[in-house]
Amino acid sequence: MDQIVWLWNYMKGKRVVFLGGLILTCITAGIRVINPMLGQRIIDEVITLGNTDPLIPILITMMIVQLTRLGLRYLMVIMMEISSTDVMTDIRRDMYKTVQWQDFKFLSRFPTGNLMTRLTQDLEMVRHSAAWISYNIVDAIVLFISTFIFYMYINWQLALCLVAVTPFILIISRRFIIKIRPRFRLLRQKLTDLGTAVTENIEGNRVVKAFAREEHEKEKIEKHNADYRDTSCENALIVAKYQPLLEIASQSLMVIMLAVGGVFLIKDWITPGQYMAFSSLTWALSMPMWMLGPLLADLERFSTAGKMIREVTEVPKGISDICGAVELTQKPAGKLEFRDIKLSINGTTILEDINFTAEAGSTIGILGSTGSGKTSLINILTRFYESDYGAVLLDGEDIRRYTLSSLRRNIGLAMQDVFLFSDSVKGNISYGNPDMDDENIQKRAIQADADNFIQGMNEGYETLVGERGVGISGGQRQRIALARALAMKPAILVLDDTTSAVDSETEHYIQQQLKNLDFPCTKIIIAQRISSFRGADLILVMDNGKIIERGTHDELIKANGFYHKIWKLQYNAGIESELNSPEGN
Repeated sequence: MDQIVWLWNYMKGKRVVFLGGLILTCITAGIRVINPMLGQRIIDEVITLGNTDPLIPILITMMIVQLTRLGLRYLMVIMMEISSTDVMTDIRRDMYKTVQWQDFKFLSRFPTGNLMTRLTQDLEMVRHSAAWISYNIVDAIVLFISTFIFYMYINWQLALCLVAVTPFILIISRRFIIKIRPRFRLLRQKLTDLGTAVTENIEGNRVVKAFAREEHEKEKIEKHNADYRDTSCENALIVAKYQPLLEIASQSLMVIMLAVGGVFLIKDWITPGQYMAFSSLTWALSMPMWMLGPLLADLERFSTAGKMIREVTEVPKGISDICGAVELTQKPAGKLEFRDIKLSINGTTILEDINFTAEAGSTIGILGSTGSGKTSLINILTRFYESDYGAVLLDGEDIRRYTLSSLRRNIGLAMQDVFLFSDSVKGNISYGNPDMDDENIQKRAIQADADNFIQGMNEGYETLVGERGVGISGGQRQRIALARALAMKPAILVLDDTTSAVDSETEHYIQQQLKNLDFPCTKIIIAQRISSFRGADLILVMDNGKIIERGTHDELIKANGFYHKIWKLQYNAGIESELNSPEGN
């Protein structure tokens, strides 16, 4: 019932069309008894009495009734399809909007395969329910009631004999629902597991091939596939167990009609025409009873699918604009201050006691071991995560004071793990600024040292890249991502291990370009190689979510701490040679 109320709420604006379709369903189901009534007159008034005068008008009326019913049913199908498709579109829009505005915690709860199953199969089940299950239920109920009323009008004793099996059908149906309901929920979970496994396999295809784990992945998919198959078969066996009982009960109406109706006819309690009318409409009582099992199964599928969709659409909104948030209408200067930042995820402390200031236009380098919290700093700056305590200030104002969209438009982000859309190189570079002209796109590509290899592609900047595009190296992807970040002319440029896949010469070229940008910005460079930020105004060394060292390159070398240790490992040199070298000054 909860899922039905939820779906009804989504039909706001389409209820008139939907209700119109249901009304037409009632009409088309109700007028099915008219032709058997007219058939009764043909037998009793025409054939039995030999009076042919009313024959032609009755036949014409029967044809008009049939054509009218078919025409109304055609209109009903259109109305049900339109309303159900519109509802499906609205639900999908809300689901996608929810996903877009959720934070990383939401995405960790709902893997890609899980969400895809909800956005496709579950949603299609809801559409099918709105269009056809509702139609079949209303059609069956109205057909049963109208037929029973007609039977009671002709001969109430015979009518009661025919519906005597109804209580047995209701008992069987109740037992069927109790059995099948948890099974459909289990089947839906097996489908989610299968979808998640397939999605991970496709996304990680290169890793699978690199480690020659194709057979392992085949076995894993086969296990999920077999689990889904076995659960489906078990559900089918339950349906097969109860469906024959429902069918036997519904088909017993024919036996009752032949036996009891024959007695009534012999004793002249009903006329031959009435007997024909009863016989011709026996299916109208048996079919709703026979369909009860499949309809109940479909309702349980709808209930399960609706619950899965509601888990997404009704999940509490993650990080969002606070009340009274304002737009960043002017580009900020770019001064950043992290003040007493603390972050924990699922009870695990990720960042603690983070305090530092980045002056506008300065360069901040961040170094640390894997898991030290470097990327988490950026996630807080971009508000992918919300800190438990403390604040990040932009030009002296808490970043939460600004709308998410306007804040993120002023942060250019280039990550080590690059995602390129299935679009042209030009489209990927101008993704954050779609109105860029070709000259500026090429300019940003030159600054990222990407122009040369782009020009060497078959179609240059129009070459398709991404998942379904041409294959390009990791370093080339990183440079396109850097050009994409630069194209926004951000107030804050964040490079998270962006040059990890490029050679030293390319890295040096990019560093020189970053020093001479044609727009002011504060740069935050996260890297494992000291060469990436050794000229930074401030270098932060992180470990276990805390800043353990800070200072310039020379200051950290003299401190003889963690930074000095890393420098020695990377350069295999002593302090004196470093300080006396031209690069060290």
